[in-house]
Amino acid sequence: MRAPPKILPIARRDALAMATAAATLGAFGSAAAQTAAAPATDPENTLILELKDGRVTIQLLPELAPRHVERIKTLARRGFYDGTPFHRVIPGFMAQGGDPTGTGRGGSDLPDLPAEFSPPTRARFLRGVCGMARTSDPNSANSQFFIMFAPAPNLDGQYTIWGRVVAGMEAVDRIKPGDPARNGLVTNPDRIRSMKVAADIRG
Repeated sequence: MRAPPKILPIARRDALAMATAAATLGAFGSAAAQTAAAPATDPENTLILELKDGRVTIQLLPELAPRHVERIKTLARRGFYDGTPFHRVIPGFMAQGGDPTGTGRGGSDLPDLPAEFSPPTRARFLRGVCGMARTSDPNSANSQFFIMFAPAPNLDGQYTIWGRVVAGMEAVDRIKPGDPARNGLVTNPDRIRSMKVAADIRG
């Protein structure tokens, strides 16, 4: 069964909101830096993402989104994400991937997930935060995800936060950007070389 569209319902019509979010980078930069400095010490809740420009370490946050974390780990262990593209990349906003079709409409064969939104008092979309993409239905997340380049307060409490980059953000910054006229869609996109749970890596 074909999965429903897994696209962020944030189109270029929200360019002003995204510009405002990017402009807040300075205000939230210190908080983001503190987040990035926190080490990921639990191998079972750490992802290792290999990109063309280097390794990215992501700390999973099961205390915020246990079902989403379990889904990411399940798919990573299947090898689902290996070779999948970052099909939508908007500089100053986010890089979106996790769709094997590269169309923004694909997903896994697993059922969609119920929302696990965090209130802004508990977690916010800062630089390096990883969220789950969905349609306009809050309970439609499946496999697609995004990594923030900059804070986006307009996403707080509206999307599920499941992780945060704690090392290698410079490799995320070098992901090939998309066409602004096409809502960030990327031609010949960069791909995830591999995504693994750290506990499964030997040697």
